[in-house]
Amino acid sequence: MIPLVLIPGMMCDARMWGETSSAFTARSVHHALPVEGTTTAGMASAILRDAPPRFALAGLSMGGIVAMEMLQQAPERIERLALLDTNPRAEVDEVKRRRAAQIERAQAGDLGGVLRDEMKPNYLSPRANDPSILALCMQMALELGPDIFIRQSLALRDRTDRQSVLARFRRPALVLMGEDDRLCPIDRHELMHSLMPQSRLVIVPGAGHLPPLENPIPTIAALRRWLED
Repeated sequence: MIPLVLIPGMMCDARMWGETSSAFTARSVHHALPVEGTTTAGMASAILRDAPPRFALAGLSMGGIVAMEMLQQAPERIERLALLDTNPRAEVDEVKRRRAAQIERAQAGDLGGVLRDEMKPNYLSPRANDPSILALCMQMALELGPDIFIRQSLALRDRTDRQSVLARFRRPALVLMGEDDRLCPIDRHELMHSLMPQSRLVIVPGAGHLPPLENPIPTIAALRRWLED
């Protein structure tokens, strides 16, 4: 059975996947964090270095962006691709400017303030705003710390558009998003689905940017179907 590599979003670790890991105990599940270097290319290369020879790959948000970079570097190793709540485009100037201010705050010792004021309010669906999920997000981020926040911010700021990479992928694919995702809205997911016409587009109700935590049952069902089709 093909191994599964999971890459979480920015300032998250394996806990972001919630019940997903335990749902696939019959296969080897590898959790990979995008933390090495300051570019998506470097982070992708580091994950590929330690990954199985061939695998199914799922990434959420920044994890999806790094997954697309892995697809650019080693398409022959990726048997299946799942992109969750992510964006294939390069970063726009407005977001780059916001990142510069966030990096300054993190360098000054206010990572917690950045998370509280600018990031956490956009994570979850307003219809299912579970404070325990927000608390977990804060815990994961503070444990990773400001250095990783800065590295990941720089990597996202300078990333390359990867639409052409997706257009070349012909193997089984899943594009999934939370219905109320404000960070990566539906047009990004419809774009990825159009670039990979063989993909299945799944919209998870009652979820925002973190469907594995906000509404795990349909999220896991979609991942299971993607792995087993």
